[in-house]
Amino acid sequence: MCPPADQDAQDPGELLSDQHVERLITAQARRIALPGVLNLRDLGGYPVAGGGEVRWRTLYRSDALHQLDSAALGRLALRSVVDLRTQLEAEYAPSPLTGLPARLTHVSLIGPDLPAQPLELGEIYQLIVTERGPAIGEAIGALCHGGAFPALVHCSAGKDRTGIVIALILALVGVPDEVIAADYAFSSVCLDPDLTPAIGQLIASTGLEEDRTRELLSCPPGLILDVLAQVRTASGSVEGYLADQGLTATQLAALRSALVS
Repeated sequence: MCPPADQDAQDPGELLSDQHVERLITAQARRIALPGVLNLRDLGGYPVAGGGEVRWRTLYRSDALHQLDSAALGRLALRSVVDLRTQLEAEYAPSPLTGLPARLTHVSLIGPDLPAQPLELGEIYQLIVTERGPAIGEAIGALCHGGAFPALVHCSAGKDRTGIVIALILALVGVPDEVIAADYAFSSVCLDPDLTPAIGQLIASTGLEEDRTRELLSCPPGLILDVLAQVRTASGSVEGYLADQGLTATQLAALRSALVS
């Protein structure tokens, strides 16, 4: 049986302990070490309301794939890849999908309406949810049909645009908010500039102050909780928000059925 659409108000007595959440996030099978990616993770094993869990080896999240070879990516047996980067990003660093059966859906979550001046991450997230709802609906809609899975959702770092889309999918199928927030925050471990030389090099090459770049690479869990609160305030629920973006009840039910065991 599929779980309810999403949890708009969780019973405090049903909240998972911090230790339980940490064990879920750091499960050995979750982080996938392939040369060329930093933030590739399996979203399986997360509990859902009403019983069951997200299926393992079904939905993945990642940073950009361009440094992978197709053989390495082929090990995931992907049927769908949803690329949330801009067209310029995708052209500069194309994903290695030649010869693979994966269907590529490219939907940019950043539009020309994004202000030119620097914004705080929370402001960027609010703009994406408010102004790019149809793009979010298109991205998630690409996973709402038979044969879409296994699937991978990615952007450049795999934390912001990917974080928003993955949070909405997990909330839709009934994953508790504290697990969604912890999953989002785990990108800060994968992208830690003190532990990951490639990210340290990125900081050195941006021309921005180190504190500002670290801020943009941070993943405070409150940011993604604010996204969930924003869509629930606007549309009553995550399911309602996605329906407002054109997704049907049949599509959302198919997504739940594919993801939950």
